[in-house]
Amino acid sequence: MMQRRVVVVVYSDVQALDVSGPIEVFDTANRLLSERDGGYRIECVSAEAPWVRTTAGMMIQAAPMATGEGPIDTLLVPGGWGLKKALADRALVSWIGQAAGRSLRVASVCGGAFLLAEAGLLGGRRATTHWAYCEEMARRYPDVRVDPGPIFVWDGPYVTSAGVSTGIDMTLALVEADHGAAFALEVARYLVLFFKRHGGQAQFSAILDAQLADHLPIRTAQEWILDNLERPLCVTELAQRANMSPRNFARVFRAEVGTTPGQYVVQLRIARARKLLETTDLPISQVARRCGFPAVETFLRAFGRAVGLTPGEYRQRFQALSPSGVLINPDRAEASSV
Repeated sequence: MMQRRVVVVVYSDVQALDVSGPIEVFDTANRLLSERDGGYRIECVSAEAPWVRTTAGMMIQAAPMATGEGPIDTLLVPGGWGLKKALADRALVSWIGQAAGRSLRVASVCGGAFLLAEAGLLGGRRATTHWAYCEEMARRYPDVRVDPGPIFVWDGPYVTSAGVSTGIDMTLALVEADHGAAFALEVARYLVLFFKRHGGQAQFSAILDAQLADHLPIRTAQEWILDNLERPLCVTELAQRANMSPRNFARVFRAEVGTTPGQYVVQLRIARARKLLETTDLPISQVARRCGFPAVETFLRAFGRAVGLTPGEYRQRFQALSPSGVLINPDRAEASSV
């Protein structure tokens, strides 16, 4: 088979991992593929060739933009702190637009989606970028349907990812589309990734979003909640852990965390349930018990309100692996990535 051509556009102060993460995935795929399976021919191009400085100070060797002419299988546009200057470079934006017309698919990492939108490529399409810049992207490009939730979005030939590490997840999905889910999983294992995340997963979980409070007694209670989610966790017990009265605890907790203790506990229970549904084959009843829901019916209602899917639907959409690491259903895993 012919090698698939990957062209990566780089510019001054590009994010190093936005470039190196996807390239490592493609390169690892090359090392695991046999010659008859084909692989990826990776090229970095830049108007500042031969050397381009990243935000981290590392230098990337690149070829002149002219070498990027001709048919392209995957055009990759990364983000970085140099994005503002790159957006003002009309020659660069024009080249990206023209190259997209010669590409079978076009992918971006983090702020690279801004360059795609600036080139007029995302009008009417669904796209994402780093969560911190989604509002700015929606304001600047009102014709783009910006979705701040997923780690990457695939709309037609365009794939946009949320940023930094999610470029790796996106590239694994590209490899999966080319060579199948089982091979993409092999690449993920070789890269020692915990599991291969799929595009519909949120950019950050409730646990990450719910930062620990500055107030030590409240933070102590939060840490205890995380370690004891399978317990009933009433406000009285939590207040005792914080050495506070229940009324004062509830008041200070809401002021520090931004939600009530009860709502906070439910958020963390749902976050744990999602993780168990994604990574285990536990029956729904056991998932409910491990997350502290006293009855399956209570779990089903809470999960449906929070996620908009039943636990079974969520597992069908996002689980690809059994606990042993064996692919449960390659067809389902492949479909969920696109």
